[in-house]
Amino acid sequence: MSHLRFVGLRLASLLGLLWFLSLVLFVLQEVSGADPVAATIGGNAPPEAVAAARARLGLDDPAPQRYLVFLAGLASGDLGTSFRTRRPVTEDLMAYLPATVELVLVAFVIALLLGVVFAVSSMLRWPLSAVFRGLLFVGSTAPTFMLGIVGLIVFYKLLGWLPASGRGGVEDGPTGLTILDSLLAGDLPATGDALAHITLPALALAVGPALAVGRVLRSSLTDTLRSDHVRTATAKGLTEAQVLGRHVLRNSLNAALSMSALQLGFMFGGVLLIEGVFTWGGLGSYLGASLPVSDFPAIAGVTFVLGGLYVVVNTVADVLQSVADPRISVS
Repeated sequence: MSHLRFVGLRLASLLGLLWFLSLVLFVLQEVSGADPVAATIGGNAPPEAVAAARARLGLDDPAPQRYLVFLAGLASGDLGTSFRTRRPVTEDLMAYLPATVELVLVAFVIALLLGVVFAVSSMLRWPLSAVFRGLLFVGSTAPTFMLGIVGLIVFYKLLGWLPASGRGGVEDGPTGLTILDSLLAGDLPATGDALAHITLPALALAVGPALAVGRVLRSSLTDTLRSDHVRTATAKGLTEAQVLGRHVLRNSLNAALSMSALQLGFMFGGVLLIEGVFTWGGLGSYLGASLPVSDFPAIAGVTFVLGGLYVVVNTVADVLQSVADPRISVS
């Protein structure tokens, strides 16, 4: 019962946070000064056309009524119409979202791998592990966009190893994920091209989260190594690597999982800057084109989607942790 109650509370919290986000977006829309009528029919339209447009858009209704309409639209997936593209914002987001999701997922996998290597190498004292940890620490202190720029200078401009912009791979595939679409098409050269294009932006996005995950995992590993069952395993003659793999790593993942979920949510925010550096055709490009023209429906749509992804990711992580460790539900 305690587990079901925990899940119910987390889901209620999820809905509450999404509602609060919708309220914030509505208030920002009200105070932004953006004129939907001028964006829809032009700034020089006659007064009769302006009045008709205001009535059609519901702008003369009281603010609470307009908010309920706005909230109902969000609940049904209707995010309005973009002032810039003249298309439904939902349709635009569906076109741009796969590129952002692909970049974040690849960066997340890289961050997890780097984080595990950081933590485990600290325990096992691998050769050159101190150099690796030092480089990861230095990289994590730099802003994400600066890492991207440095990567472009070194690996594109100086060495010529990796491309500077675009996504490569199979275009207009069924999923919008170029790596997966290239694999589904059986086109190995296109798959390699897609991997080459995503390497630099994914690495730049992954360095900071990798250090955060690695530090938490290392701390958990250190605490677990001091436990009685680990000392017993060591006394039986198991090697350091065997003790770490069989008895330590599995019991040290909870805190690292929480941090990983938190960093995954942060990535969906940081990815917007990286997309601008590498001309990556995702939500960052869409938002970058919408901001200068005050396309508020598009701006609000991107904000709600990214904010929603952050909240959902952390809620799912909490629920999965409660399934893996019932003590979390009880506490």
